[in-house]
Amino acid sequence: MSSPCSTLETPTNPALITLAQAHLHDVLTIAFEHIDGEQQAVVVFDTRCELAATLAAAYRLALPNALFIDFDASTPEQVLAAFAPLAAKDLVVLVQSTNFRLEAFRIRVELFKRGLKVIEHPHLGRMVGDEVPIYVDSLAYDAAYYRGVGHTLKAKIDSASRGLVDSGDGNVLHFAAPFESAKLNIGDYSQMNNIGGQFPLGEVFTETQDFAAVNGRIRIFVFGDTRFRVNRPALPITLVVEASQVVDVIDSTPEFDAMLAMIRADEGGVVWVRELGLGLNRAFSFDRTVSDIGTYERMCGIHLSLGMKHGIYAKPNIKRGEGKYHIDVFAITESVQFDDDIVYRDGAWVI
Repeated sequence: MSSPCSTLETPTNPALITLAQAHLHDVLTIAFEHIDGEQQAVVVFDTRCELAATLAAAYRLALPNALFIDFDASTPEQVLAAFAPLAAKDLVVLVQSTNFRLEAFRIRVELFKRGLKVIEHPHLGRMVGDEVPIYVDSLAYDAAYYRGVGHTLKAKIDSASRGLVDSGDGNVLHFAAPFESAKLNIGDYSQMNNIGGQFPLGEVFTETQDFAAVNGRIRIFVFGDTRFRVNRPALPITLVVEASQVVDVIDSTPEFDAMLAMIRADEGGVVWVRELGLGLNRAFSFDRTVSDIGTYERMCGIHLSLGMKHGIYAKPNIKRGEGKYHIDVFAITESVQFDDDIVYRDGAWVI
């Protein structure tokens, strides 16, 4: 298999490998409680781009006793055979320039069913050049920060009767109803059935219990385009929201219009605003971005999802998993408030 960043020997930066190894050591020992040599680990990787090659080398240092499988040099049967001897609480790491496919085998889902821990790094080939060290920085695991801020935000969200996101210049999005129970992606799996998921870490998310309660205006500075890449318009785009639906767009772009048209065409002419995402990862910010929208989703700030699809929360008129689209848009955020408590301002969480 090939990709635009394929080479026979993908170049890597030794200093970045060392830094990535240090960050991954903390992830493995603190978040995953993995003991190398006592618990088994399998790392499936490719080296089609610099970032994938860097992480593969870093995992070799962090997991010297793991079995390493080069996806491009193996058959699907060989990859599946490497998983067979693993027992519950063993570890699988997936380092992917794109997204590994094993025919009908849904890798992460099937591994979770067996009680295995999973770390998944997808779409690494979308991030090149100066974005490589940014991604490596995003792997740093500050347990006190993630767990302290994450659990505090969840407690505030779960008890709040209302909230708002102030997007500046008089643009405020109001949530005039309680929220769904917030979910955490902070490297604390003590209360979860599955251990692991897509990296990097750093998010708390929820949505309103009542779609009619979400109204106002919000300015966005980045959105996920139809290629799942970060798109940053020259000017912020303002969304006018009524009852959790986008009813008007100010200062739009052709690319944003195309994304909205795609959603409307497949979801009954409506663009829903669903997820309220609170990103915690301080490696990503308004100014410090990467090209992959699924990675940038952890950005320290606020993002919303456009489209009907949400795999976690069901609503009376929308079943869980119904809908085709869940596209992230990132808000210019002056402040975030739950009830009377300001929890975010000046680009940081203040709890």
